[in-house]
Amino acid sequence: MVKKPVQTNSAASERYVHLQSAKTSIVLMMQPAPAIVYWGKKIDAEAPLSGALFDLPVGQARLDVAIPLALIPEQGRGDFGSPGIEGHRNGKDWAPVFEVISVTATLSCATITMSDPRAGLEVCSRLSLDEDTDVLTLSHKLTNTGTTEYALQRLALTLPVNDDFIDLISLHGRWSHEFHQQRLSFKHGGYVQENRRGRTSHEYFPGLIALQKDTNELRGDLIGMHLGWSGNHRVQAQVKSDGRRYLQAEALLAPGEVSIAPGESFSTPELFAVFSAEGLNGIMQRFHQFVRHQILDFPQPKLRPVHFNTWEGIYFDHEPHRIMEMATAVARLGVERFIVDDGWFTDRDDDTCALGDWQVDKRKYPEGFKPVIDHINQLGMEFGLWVEPEMVCKNSALYRAHPEWMLGMDELGYQQPAGRSQFLLDLQNPEAFDYLLSSLDSLMTEYNIGYLKWDMNRELVQSAHQGHAAYHGQTLALYRLIDALREKHPYVEIESCASGGGRVDFEVLKRTHRFWTSDCNDALERQTIQRGMQLFFPPEVMGSHIGPRLSHTTRRCHDMSLRGITALFGHMGAELDPQGLEDSELRAFSKYIALHKQYRPLLHSGTSFILPSVDPGTHIYGVMDESVVLLAVVQLTMPEHALGQRLKMPILSGDKSYRVEVVDVPAAFNKTMKHLPVWIEKTQVVNGDQLSQIGLSLPVMDPESAMLLSFTVES
Repeated sequence: MVKKPVQTNSAASERYVHLQSAKTSIVLMMQPAPAIVYWGKKIDAEAPLSGALFDLPVGQARLDVAIPLALIPEQGRGDFGSPGIEGHRNGKDWAPVFEVISVTATLSCATITMSDPRAGLEVCSRLSLDEDTDVLTLSHKLTNTGTTEYALQRLALTLPVNDDFIDLISLHGRWSHEFHQQRLSFKHGGYVQENRRGRTSHEYFPGLIALQKDTNELRGDLIGMHLGWSGNHRVQAQVKSDGRRYLQAEALLAPGEVSIAPGESFSTPELFAVFSAEGLNGIMQRFHQFVRHQILDFPQPKLRPVHFNTWEGIYFDHEPHRIMEMATAVARLGVERFIVDDGWFTDRDDDTCALGDWQVDKRKYPEGFKPVIDHINQLGMEFGLWVEPEMVCKNSALYRAHPEWMLGMDELGYQQPAGRSQFLLDLQNPEAFDYLLSSLDSLMTEYNIGYLKWDMNRELVQSAHQGHAAYHGQTLALYRLIDALREKHPYVEIESCASGGGRVDFEVLKRTHRFWTSDCNDALERQTIQRGMQLFFPPEVMGSHIGPRLSHTTRRCHDMSLRGITALFGHMGAELDPQGLEDSELRAFSKYIALHKQYRPLLHSGTSFILPSVDPGTHIYGVMDESVVLLAVVQLTMPEHALGQRLKMPILSGDKSYRVEVVDVPAAFNKTMKHLPVWIEKTQVVNGDQLSQIGLSLPVMDPESAMLLSFTVES
């Protein structure tokens, strides 16, 4: 779409900027400080804006003027909430008050420059409203216009939310238990969530959703936001005493970590946010399309290949002949990308040693990787390799040669705790950076490696570069390392893994292509993990593998239909030792891989949705396009009632008819009922309005079971 200057009425032209997208309007008031005064359904940009709409009363026993809820709240202006900026210059210039000096705007973008010459600071705020998906991108850049260094403590991104958004949804977790949702009351006070682990973290995803009390998956107003940042962060939601509410997000800086020299600048990570009047599905679908069109950068257009990873099959026991036998076996199942996991490099016989020595182990691979890769390629599969470049073990040739490359303050006599017997390399050290880039470049130049599983298996403790805190700098250096490697090898795809879902965010996704969602392959756990992750990320970047019957993280056993259907709605892979499985289990793997391939174009480009369920132990979700709906019904726990609930399909078109087909059911399905609903045993054609308003009676299902349905438009 061609950009054009925003149209405002002449009386308010110096005060308001009106941004628009497909379904959303954002009105910015410029004076006395830039603030979003409306964010919601699209309104007419041609109609004059009345200033009376935004004139606030001033109560007794308060300051004598109304204080705006600004993009950068300022204590110096009288905002008593969380400031948008904190810092000082030798104890001074600690409470700046910025004045607008320039504004440039188009139909969907605004750049606002503000200055406080007394404090020697200038801020440039950029807002961009994606015209197709309604997603807002916000960032600030702070420039030191003074003559001495400015010590920055905080630079936060602040967004107002509606007064009737009295609930919050946040995502919490831990290793193998990521992306669990909690819904909180948001009436008074606030909610603060901090991550200091040096990566995005399993514990606290940097995102929040503010919503009306009655908002569900299908209806209600809400705003969702996500900070695109792979390091320490703080996100919070606050209710002011006057009832106004806001969300705030920032990179969490350690003491002394950022000092801005005269003439230099500091930029925030980007904050991504979206308003929807169409419930949780509305923000989920908008984020999915935004990621597909504005974040993802696949090297070449192709279907997402089905993965096989060797980890649960061989662990550290690498033997080329056995690996080639595994490759032959999984190729028959339909696998398209074969990844050799940890244990391939010099002297790596367990997880206590050798990280950093990124050369192929000649004891295990006397002829190098070439025979293995050639065999895999001849079977029609792409070869991928596990790496963990940021890490080093003290029991490694690299550490013995360069102990000074380790991230930390050991040279001062401190001893940080190990994590999985490993530590981090200082990526801001140019020699360490160049060594890693050269090592990875050499591997990828010598061998036909199309894919890297980039892991990161510990948190940062006492992270320091030359004695100064280095969490923020380490994160930026990681981005530079990945970018430099991709510049040398533009066709490689990279998976972001950090003991599973410990580094999942939009910024790292700009330079990677897939997430390992969780180290937990237990299908029951994955149902909740993937449901939370899909609020922000589309299925094609969500690594979702069919695991073995016995989960190695929970020790639970599950029927193949639950494992297969759970893995179906992501980027599918398989974790198994094919040489140790019965033929029936291998056939089942092959069946679900084929089913995924059948629906893959729909799964990875269609519109995802979640349907509300009367039974909290039932998940109902799917993906659709104009011609077909693929729907999963998953019973997590024992059903609350003796009869199944009615499956109503309000997402269908009322003026069309649909062919209702059962694609897959649990093996023990017939044992739960004496009589099956007729639509399960025989394909039916039903009017969409009837499916929406009346619905189908669901069968009685065992706990921890799943079924798959399709609804196809009848011509």
